[in-house]
Amino acid sequence: MANSMAEQLQQDMECEGLLECIHGLKQLDKDCFRAMVESDEPLTIDEVAERVDRERSTAYRSIQRLLQSGFIQKEQVNYDQGGYYHVYYPTDPTQIANDMQRMLNDWYAKMGQLIQEFEDKYDHVESEPAMAES
Repeated sequence: MANSMAEQLQQDMECEGLLECIHGLKQLDKDCFRAMVESDEPLTIDEVAERVDRERSTAYRSIQRLLQSGFIQKEQVNYDQGGYYHVYYPTDPTQIANDMQRMLNDWYAKMGQLIQEFEDKYDHVESEPAMAES
């Protein structure tokens, strides 16, 4: 169950906390992302699975979540004799940070709208009894 915003603000946060806080990524997703960041070259799913000590299908699901969130990129590598395979590498950190900032700004605007709707809805409720007493 998610903590309230007040509880989250009281906790110490690390930058990796953004991965789960903003994108809902799991520990395995963070491990896979870290494996790609620490690699000098793009990795296949099998290589990621080996580095995080998980089965290929488990690593594949994590990589799909990372792709969907924009944290990694996929590239097709073609064999000379035909056929291909995919490799994965981290997205530029500046692009990831900009995407998270945009998402945070959108969330902030939405929360501001909801707070205004709350105030509009309940402001008249408080003023009605005062008017009835006069």
